[in-house]
Amino acid sequence: MNDWPEGRTGDGRDRYGRGSAGAEPDGARAMPHVRRDTHQPYLPPQQGYADGYANQQAGGYDGGYDNGYARHQAGGYDDGYNTGQVYGRGGQPSGGPGRPGGPAGPGGGPYGRTPRTNPPNWRKRIKIGVLTLVVVVLAVSIGTYFWADSKLRREVDLSKVEDRPGSGEGTNYLIVGSDSREDLSDQDKKDLHTGSAEGKRTDSMMILHTGDNGSTMLSLPRDSYVTIPAFTGKKSGKRYPASTHKLNQAYSDGGPELLTRTIEYNTGLRIDHYAEIGFGGFRSLVDALGGVDMCLDKAVKDRDSGADFKKGCQTLDGKQSLAFVRQRHQEADQDLGRMRNQQKFLNTLAKQAASPSTILNPFRLYPVIGSGLDTLIVDKDMELWNLTSMFWDMKGVTGGDGKQMTVPIASANVPTPSDGVAVKWDKAKSKQLFEQLKKDEKVTVSDK
Repeated sequence: MNDWPEGRTGDGRDRYGRGSAGAEPDGARAMPHVRRDTHQPYLPPQQGYADGYANQQAGGYDGGYDNGYARHQAGGYDDGYNTGQVYGRGGQPSGGPGRPGGPAGPGGGPYGRTPRTNPPNWRKRIKIGVLTLVVVVLAVSIGTYFWADSKLRREVDLSKVEDRPGSGEGTNYLIVGSDSREDLSDQDKKDLHTGSAEGKRTDSMMILHTGDNGSTMLSLPRDSYVTIPAFTGKKSGKRYPASTHKLNQAYSDGGPELLTRTIEYNTGLRIDHYAEIGFGGFRSLVDALGGVDMCLDKAVKDRDSGADFKKGCQTLDGKQSLAFVRQRHQEADQDLGRMRNQQKFLNTLAKQAASPSTILNPFRLYPVIGSGLDTLIVDKDMELWNLTSMFWDMKGVTGGDGKQMTVPIASANVPTPSDGVAVKWDKAKSKQLFEQLKKDEKVTVSDK
């Protein structure tokens, strides 16, 4: 008696049936999910399909692939029975392009083999990225340095200054704001209320002392009544004896070199570096910053300088800023009042120029640097790093990290034989102050 179902035997041969006269094998009728498309086009015999093709011609079961037929002979089960699928590792079918196991899908190597892939080396990638960033930043920094250095106008030769005092401790910068009208058109002169006077005069003078005991910014009134030492005229070659005049007369007579010598003669301080900016450069610098925010405790109106400001906080452009630092006629103490306005303005200017919104914005930083350096005149020994150090020390002083003061004054209204009313220094307090600066001691002298 045969216990196996009809058409099957127990000897392992014909375990899938013996074929059928119908259009479908027995297994296809039993398993609809592997039903063969009856309209499948005829495929010619190919290598690897010979056995299945022979079976088809005989009207028997087509094993599909010689690979599956071999499994059949070995008694194994063909997972992809008659589906036409290509098998991968472990009998898993390839899903075709774009499907799991297919050539473009996960693990889709040739014949369904999973290609060997190495995980990305993120540590190496990060190192390369950081190195690239450092190289770019370094290249930009070096390029910016040489570009800025090339703009410096090294026109003042301090080696020509006569009878210089000995060097003290720390570094002394002489910072000058001149009324130079260089590069100003006739319309500019009219708009800025500068007039058309020939030559140059000083509108402001400051000594910035830096050292181990902090920085001190000392303002010198341009109307200070001082001794101008003997000098030789640049154009005439004539020797002029020492005389007493206002401090800005020295600049008019002998330029930066005579001004430096006069300040050294009257203070005993050796000037290490010189920096000067004119009207045009000042206006361009402020405009490049987008204006300077000032808060005024009273309204200001001055016809000579063109200043006309309301009380309260407002943003001043280059033209307005120049008018603000030049106006003095409505100040009770005239030139001293103007110096206070200049110090107040300089505080705000330095803070805005060194703010992150300027430093981190190349579209603002480069115009600021360019406009500031285009008209800046410095001494021949001034390097860009000296200038940068000067600027940061100025910022520190104006930000409260240092001392900002005016040379001690005995009288702001001293009559003179030929120079009108002038400013007289307090000799005792001024001498003490200059000694403390020369020795780089902590400044204890008050300008009150």
